[in-house]
Amino acid sequence: MDADPMAEDVTGGQPVGVSIVDDHPVVLDGVRAWLSTEPRLRVLATGNDPEVVLRSAPEADVILLDLRLHGRMVIDKLAGLSAAGRRVVVYSEHTEPETMLAALDAGAVAFLAKHEGREHCVATVLAAASDRPYVPPALAGAMVGDTRPDRPALSDKEREALLLWFQSMSKASVARRMQISEHTVKQYVDRARIKYSRAGRPAATKAALLARAIEDGLVRPEEIGIYRSHASTDRPTP
Repeated sequence: MDADPMAEDVTGGQPVGVSIVDDHPVVLDGVRAWLSTEPRLRVLATGNDPEVVLRSAPEADVILLDLRLHGRMVIDKLAGLSAAGRRVVVYSEHTEPETMLAALDAGAVAFLAKHEGREHCVATVLAAASDRPYVPPALAGAMVGDTRPDRPALSDKEREALLLWFQSMSKASVARRMQISEHTVKQYVDRARIKYSRAGRPAATKAALLARAIEDGLVRPEEIGIYRSHASTDRPTP
């Protein structure tokens, strides 16, 4: 585990701090090189143990976590980090739809397949740091292809609030566009989460709720990029 010397030259603004957890040195070096060429990102630490890496760089905004470490799946580590309020992007070669959706259910803010390359890696980490969803191709396929039943009945207002929230990424801007209070928007989102939980499909995080919405046809993956034109000046809210 080490600090990233290539991040020393990052200048301007407040770059997003990233820690990378993977047990393959070649992967660590490659991903660190990808992220370090992006001035908006700063790699703070790398290593093969989430707890050690987190102690080394507790200020990291995003943790990029390989889902399989030392021969075992670490959904439990993911769940613990997420429960502690960490933004975790899972980065894995295990792209079975059930694995990807399980990672979102455990609290991952996004899931990135290892074959998807630098562009998607950088975009996913930047989006995660701003609490914005980003849907790489493999994750989109898993969401759309999910055949699990138990679709909850959402009201028209709940559906509208969710779609605008996913697009604009600010409850305040959703409230303005729907001409309701921000508190009411939060109620719509919370009610949708409760309904999914009761249906046995929990959606505690924004990424998980987005997955549910895509699974149920409430939003298409390609619609998520619309937020840039709707809320460029809005501060993201959870």
